[in-house]
Amino acid sequence: MAPVSPLPQRHGLDAVRLRTPDDGPWATMRDHLVARLPRLPAARLDAMLREGRIVGWGGAVGPHDPFRPREFLWFHRDLPVEVPVPFAVDVLHRDSDLLVVDKPHFLATIPRGRHVVETALVRLRRELDLPDLSPAHRLDRVTAGVLLFVVRRERRGAYQTLFRDRRVRKTYEAVAPFDPGLTFPRTVRSRIVKERGVILAQEVPGPANAETHVELLEHRGGLARYRLTPLTGRTHQLRLHLRGLGLPILGDRFYGTASGGPSDPGPEDTALDDWTRPLQLLAASLEVPDPVTAVVRRFTSRRTLQAWTDPAGWVAGPRKPAG
Repeated sequence: MAPVSPLPQRHGLDAVRLRTPDDGPWATMRDHLVARLPRLPAARLDAMLREGRIVGWGGAVGPHDPFRPREFLWFHRDLPVEVPVPFAVDVLHRDSDLLVVDKPHFLATIPRGRHVVETALVRLRRELDLPDLSPAHRLDRVTAGVLLFVVRRERRGAYQTLFRDRRVRKTYEAVAPFDPGLTFPRTVRSRIVKERGVILAQEVPGPANAETHVELLEHRGGLARYRLTPLTGRTHQLRLHLRGLGLPILGDRFYGTASGGPSDPGPEDTALDDWTRPLQLLAASLEVPDPVTAVVRRFTSRRTLQAWTDPAGWVAGPRKPAG
């Protein structure tokens, strides 16, 4: 069992934990931390040590403390400057085990990179006073819809295992171009790979490892609303599979062309306060078998895809606050 942090959460965030190695060339704990944390300026690390912000089981670590092997240390990272995401996380269901929410577009699920406090997990921990809250699965920052969290630490593994073993049925909706030459329903299969450190995933030759069932719900004016049922869970699978049909999802700034070839401009770097034209992909429902009773519980998003219900509003985007 992982050791419990002596530091409380801050802004809904757990302290960072690290363990010193069995041995090493460092005379002091400070020397080890300088080598261990190269992205943290040495001057900032020195300030944290002086202020007692790095702690072990015996208390605060001082600037001149000798190196100690096999010791756990905790500290809170400095938070990046974040642009507040001006959209609410709506609660669909809450009980002693589960919290199910309707995540908006533009809000990341968990802290990562430039998004830390402005994430669904950190917001909900803080606003609902649920310090042990953890996600059972994830949605991309640009995807809206049903997202399931586990409230109690002891139940976390059971629910995460359901998602890992593909025992949860997920359905999505998307708005994309309409092609009268394509017949639906159809199942799309391909091989998708994603390299570590590379933003985009790719469809490549080889045995299929990704499968999506696609249904046409309705169409008008050259656009259509589709229901997507993924049978696997590859990164960006739904976006790639629709693009592979020549139907890139509206608002897709990563895979927004149908070709994916040399002329594809690739991912678009957009400002963090640009809330216009959100990706028209919605996690519409989840069907989850309860790990204790095996009763299937269904949760449905209350959101709609704006490019379908309000095309002009989707293009214009929300108004920015005055001032």
